[in-house]
Amino acid sequence: MACRRKFGIPWPECNDGLSYDDVVRTSDSGLTLIEFYSTKYKSSAPLQGWLQRIKSGQITFDGRVVTDSNAVLRVGSKLVYHRLPWKEPDAPHMIEVLYEDDDMIALNKPSGLQVLPGGLFQQRTVLTQLQWKANLHKKPHPVPVHRLGRGTSGILLCAKTKLARVRLASYFADGTSHIEGKRDTNPEIGKIAKIYRGLASGIVENDQVTINQPIGVVKYPCVAKGLYVASESGKPALSVVSILERNVQENSTLVQVKIQSGRPHQIRIHLSFMGHPLLGDPLYDVGGKPKCLDCDSIDESFAEDGGYQRPIKAVPGDCGYNLHAHKLVLSHPLTNEIIEITAPLPSTLQTPEEAKEIASMEQTFQDV
Repeated sequence: MACRRKFGIPWPECNDGLSYDDVVRTSDSGLTLIEFYSTKYKSSAPLQGWLQRIKSGQITFDGRVVTDSNAVLRVGSKLVYHRLPWKEPDAPHMIEVLYEDDDMIALNKPSGLQVLPGGLFQQRTVLTQLQWKANLHKKPHPVPVHRLGRGTSGILLCAKTKLARVRLASYFADGTSHIEGKRDTNPEIGKIAKIYRGLASGIVENDQVTINQPIGVVKYPCVAKGLYVASESGKPALSVVSILERNVQENSTLVQVKIQSGRPHQIRIHLSFMGHPLLGDPLYDVGGKPKCLDCDSIDESFAEDGGYQRPIKAVPGDCGYNLHAHKLVLSHPLTNEIIEITAPLPSTLQTPEEAKEIASMEQTFQDV
């Protein structure tokens, strides 16, 4: 059923902190506490940061606080690192429901809100709001079956049952396998198709462009698993870009992009690869690579909690660009009914005709 309602609970000043559990394995026996954490979790904090965390009593060894960084580990011992509560960066908390039935729910995710916990955002996420909402009604919470970048707005699909989750996840996996197996290059094929709106920099000459540049991963500071970029050795990816409006005065092009499933940051990477990065994208430059050149450098200084300082260079979660998951067409995971879901367009991504039509509808609504 179609919906247009919102939900959301304001974020508390600080989150509840986190606890990370480890059990010492045979391969780690004999290591000191600092050796264990500074090598196994180097992406979390530099050496001096882990020393600070140990000395401040944030780590327990078999249930007892240990402040000796040279304590030797024993096989089977339980280690717990207690990350202190912190104030997460500002993020929206209200979320619009676009569609909901007994099996799934489609949300209109606002730009600036992260989907799943990660990095500085452990509580201020879509998942947390879904959990809080479910707790109020004492029901299991829906689970996102795909991701949108923090700066990307629009349709986020979530499953309400285990069966729906498995089938919806398979839709996305099948879409990627079509590309990987080169069985078809038409993004209309499959059980799900996504249509995005974006504002690209510069004037795109061709009315339609098909991009099949592979996407891979490179080492990048403050991104533990690496940064997704255009790479000939990467995995296949397909985007079909259509031009909606060229704005010569603003030197920008309003585009529609169709993808069947998608690699992480695929549209940002593909548009930048074709020479027209999303306007305001702080990370990706022409060629589908990051703007910085010294991607192997790492700042070893640490913040108050012992972790790395907020990166100076842009990271994937930074906002500033205009990208919106506008339409989603899929086969219902249980009934096979074709469902089409639309998320209202931000004003910056509307054509002049659409803007006039929306303004006229709003005026009519006010006059009623």
